[in-house]
Amino acid sequence: MTPLLGTVPERLAENRYALDDVSHIEVEQDPLRATGTGELLIRACPAHVFSKAPDGSIVVQHAACLECGTCLALASPGSLRWHYPSGGFGVNYREG
Repeated sequence: MTPLLGTVPERLAENRYALDDVSHIEVEQDPLRATGTGELLIRACPAHVFSKAPDGSIVVQHAACLECGTCLALASPGSLRWHYPSGGFGVNYREG
């Protein structure tokens, strides 16, 4: 097996993204606030897709999503509506 070369950011830069104007991730603020899992999403997302707005709400930058499902595993029930991007859009992994 050939070892992977380069840093994680260098390897991720090899991926190709076809951006859709419509987000495939929708955030429901009330369940996130009630359970406090918004902060968890911010810390755990490997692509840093989630952030906190000045008003305290959790916002999403869907264009950077790696479609890994980490947010789905961690989010409180009902706090995210997530689906794969429409056909032809999303991330196209070039390595590993």
